[in-house]
Amino acid sequence: MIYCFDIDGTLCTNTDGEYEKAEPIYSVITRVNQIYQEGHTVLLYTARGATTGINWRPLTEEQLRKWKVTYHQLYMGKPTADLYIDDKALNLSDWMCREGMNP
Repeated sequence: MIYCFDIDGTLCTNTDGEYEKAEPIYSVITRVNQIYQEGHTVLLYTARGATTGINWRPLTEEQLRKWKVTYHQLYMGKPTADLYIDDKALNLSDWMCREGMNP
C-alpha cells in the first residue's frame, strides 16, 4: 500500500509558517515508521514554501532526520488551500482512530 502523509499538523505541530518551531508528534511518527517497516511505501507531501517561494527543503529534511521519520520520498510544492477534497483522504483524527490510536 502507498501512504501519503502531510507534515505540518500531521507529523508535527502546525506553526502557521514558523516551521523552525514545529514540534514532532511522536505517536504519529511511531505509526508512520511501523507502516514503513511493514513494507508499505511512505510518501511525505508538504505545502511549505508554496505561497512564499522560500525553499524549506533543507530544514524539512533536517527535522525529519532529527525526528527519525522513515519515508521513501519527500514532495515539496503541495498547493496551498483552505480545504482539500479527495476521495482517498482522511484527516489525522480519523486516521488515528482507524489505526487504534488516541487522537
